[in-house]
Amino acid sequence: MSAPVVLFNGTYDETMALLVEARNYVAFREAVDRKNLAPMARLQACFESLRVTSRLTQIMAWLLAQKAVYAGEISAEQGVGEAYALSGGGVCDECSGADNEDLPCGLRSLLERSYRLYRRVVRLEDMVRRHVLESGAETDHYPAVVGMVCGGGLARLGEPR
Repeated sequence: MSAPVVLFNGTYDETMALLVEARNYVAFREAVDRKNLAPMARLQACFESLRVTSRLTQIMAWLLAQKAVYAGEISAEQGVGEAYALSGGGVCDECSGADNEDLPCGLRSLLERSYRLYRRVVRLEDMVRRHVLESGAETDHYPAVVGMVCGGGLARLGEPR
């Protein structure tokens, strides 16, 4: 298996696991945690839960687009275009919720980990876009371009999980 596939599959798996954990938190724990919160903290907890969801859905959408490029279903130029770009930066780039001690510990953990993952994918997206636009990579060359980006950028992109 080549480096780009491993990186994208690993990031995809990490995102999926965090999505499942977030879903389980909302389904089974959030209501219990919210009972003990003051009204303003409850409102903040709802908002921050949506932030986690926004981050993870943005990441997953971008990863699926990159997998489509890698599979030859869309061109590399399409894959780095606005239609498939990460969005929601105003919401997703905000990291203050994880530091809010009024919020439940489980939610703060999800906020912190989803923020770190989102920032890593933002850097990966920037690197892939830059290489595709600079090299004029066609779909046939996309694995090589992503391999150059991922192979050269793994140390910079990697953060301890």
